[in-house]
Amino acid sequence: MRGFVLAAVCAAASPAWAAGDAQRGQQAYEARCGGCHSVDTDRVGPRHAGVLGRRAGSVRGFTYSDALRKSGLTWDAALLERWLADPEALVPGQRMGYQLADAQARADIVAYLTTLQGSR
Repeated sequence: MRGFVLAAVCAAASPAWAAGDAQRGQQAYEARCGGCHSVDTDRVGPRHAGVLGRRAGSVRGFTYSDALRKSGLTWDAALLERWLADPEALVPGQRMGYQLADAQARADIVAYLTTLQGSR
């Protein structure tokens, strides 16, 4: 019984991105991110193929803010979740003017982004 309680406490304390659903995330990505981003091409925002493990501000040919380019961040699931929640809090001076308050949508989008392969 003690193991079950410990597992339940740990599950409740884990970050939201751990519970994301990639299929829902793809739909949320298209609906909420697709106006500015694409998986394979740069738009108003940079492409997202291969975003996990990529240094922030490093897509060749895309013009980033100085703040993001100089941030020294490397994208992982936890950092992407923080970014989607409040980009300006994470990197003051960045240019993404969008926040996603819905924790489940963030978790789903991050789960989807983790499935993307591509150029960095």
